Amino acid sequence: MTYLHFKALHIIFVVSWFAGLFYMPRLFVYHTEANDKPSPEREILLAQFTKMEKLLFNAIMTPACWLALLCGTAMLYITPAWLDQGWMKLKLVFVLGLLAYHSITRKILLELRQGKFRFSSFQLRLFNEVATIFLFSIVFLVVLKNTVDWLWGVLGLLAFAVVIMTAVRIVKRMREKKAGV
Repeated sequence: MTYLHFKALHIIFVVSWFAGLFYMPRLFVYHTEANDKPSPEREILLAQFTKMEKLLFNAIMTPACWLALLCGTAMLYITPAWLDQGWMKLKLVFVLGLLAYHSITRKILLELRQGKFRFSSFQLRLFNEVATIFLFSIVFLVVLKNTVDWLWGVLGLLAFAVVIMTAVRIVKRMREKKAGV
């Protein structure tokens, strides 16, 4: 296989991994909100969300994660000089952050499976946006291949995060107002 084959596969597996990273916290939100439903609706929903979360994590997220890492490692093996470039080092830091996010997602999954609801649905909505921040960071870094302006990138990323968090709060207030809470 050539570098371009690994690159194409890497992109496919990263997209698959991110699909799971975007959807899983959304399932956590619904799972948490289902806990407030009356019985028997609550039991039915909790069982269904538990099943969906397990399948998503084990059949999509984790294999896609490993395959993305494998293809990325193969690309670095083919082009080891990239490891000397600042943008690649920073990208690898973001990838480590993404792996930590994946691990935290697993921890939340296991807690919900045990009936532990440590986070509110609002907190889980905010958690859901972390994957978006990683996606923006990694894509811009890889496409621009420039760490000279990383400070502006970090400031822009923080501004983007504030905008996302504000939007989440506005939507929450609108829902509460509509529900008469």
